[in-house]
Amino acid sequence: MLPSALEIASSHAADRRRYQRVEVNLLGRFMLPNWQEYPCQVVNMSPGDAGLISPVTGNIGDRIIAYIDHIGRIEGTIARHISGGFAMTIKASAHKRDKLASQLTYLANKDLLNLPEDRRHLRQQVENPYSRLRMPDGREYDCTVLDISLSGAAVRTTVRPAVGSTVHLGNMRARVVRHVEDGIALEFSNVQKDEDTSAAFVK
Repeated sequence: MLPSALEIASSHAADRRRYQRVEVNLLGRFMLPNWQEYPCQVVNMSPGDAGLISPVTGNIGDRIIAYIDHIGRIEGTIARHISGGFAMTIKASAHKRDKLASQLTYLANKDLLNLPEDRRHLRQQVENPYSRLRMPDGREYDCTVLDISLSGAAVRTTVRPAVGSTVHLGNMRARVVRHVEDGIALEFSNVQKDEDTSAAFVK
């Protein structure tokens, strides 16, 4: 049974957390009180707390400001250390918690249903579809953009990065959401705010 926003935001006394966490796989970055920024991966999250994997764990009680793909800005404090990272509480208004619950509902249901990407944005073909795909290790490959929207793209390429890995299409960061017959489908880290997707074609 798929979780609803109400269920995600409901109390979860069994593990002494105020909210039920949802398993996610979201990339981002966070800032410690010394203003240094570090990369992170959110592995579970609720409207009240989150678990982050990071090379730097900070100190319990440190104030954290994080920017998470598909979620946006969150802030709070480090509550405890976990294997490979830390858990943080999230400081937010009731309105912000409601918004987080809705965002987490979509992400949880999307994963459970194995939906490839957000289809709310119209896909379109492009006149000059040639671009370059950059791997996490810096290697680059020529590719062809079959279609593109404000939230993702289908790309013809001979390389097959693992599903869930982060790549760059042109200058746009994206996540591989599935393999297709002659390439991959990508979901952009941030939905574009207008019709300009030219950054995907910068070489």
